[in-house]
Amino acid sequence: MMTVLLMMAALSALAGVMYRVAMSLRTIRFKEEVYFRRVVSALAVLAILLPGLAYAHGTVAMEEDPCVRRVGGSLVHFNAYQPQNEAKAQYCTEIPGEGDTFLVVDLVDAGLRHTPVGVRVVRGLSETTEGETVADWPPATHPDGVVRGEARLEKGLYKLIISPEGFSPSSYHLRVQQVDYAKMGRQAMVPLVVFLVLALIGYEFSKSKRFMRWRASGNS
Repeated sequence: MMTVLLMMAALSALAGVMYRVAMSLRTIRFKEEVYFRRVVSALAVLAILLPGLAYAHGTVAMEEDPCVRRVGGSLVHFNAYQPQNEAKAQYCTEIPGEGDTFLVVDLVDAGLRHTPVGVRVVRGLSETTEGETVADWPPATHPDGVVRGEARLEKGLYKLIISPEGFSPSSYHLRVQQVDYAKMGRQAMVPLVVFLVLALIGYEFSKSKRFMRWRASGNS
């Protein structure tokens, strides 16, 4: 998180400097005006991306949390813990290590707390075939709003199925000690676009006559 905050601060500072440079170019000739518009457009894109970057790494609304699902119209929240590996770490669908794992389903909406809810963990993600059952907790009511259990998870893919009595089940796809290349690609997209925008700003600035005069004066 600290790295993300430092990156945002650096990008914001750079954007501010480039914006002031762009503002100073408004009084020069038409070609410089074209440059100014290009820079401002690039800065507008950057301004849109920076909040997105913060949003991707910060807190999100409950219904947009990837650990939240709707079950029978009610919200549930899932977390996994492996205190033998990381005492305070909590995971959702990406579990970095193998071994004994505590699985906790929070029944966010009170409507499910007096409804029998069962939880089952099966190996594999197939929707058409029944996978090997790794853990199975029969339906029971949970007035405190928490369904707790433990399972030993080896490296691989799993599906955690939440089945409230009288409602259609919902599930989480769990990846244990797996690399999600698609997620990595999505996370890398915003920094890449920010880099390209900054490169465009630098390129446009390098073509400005003011920069040419500054470089010429430095070489003389």
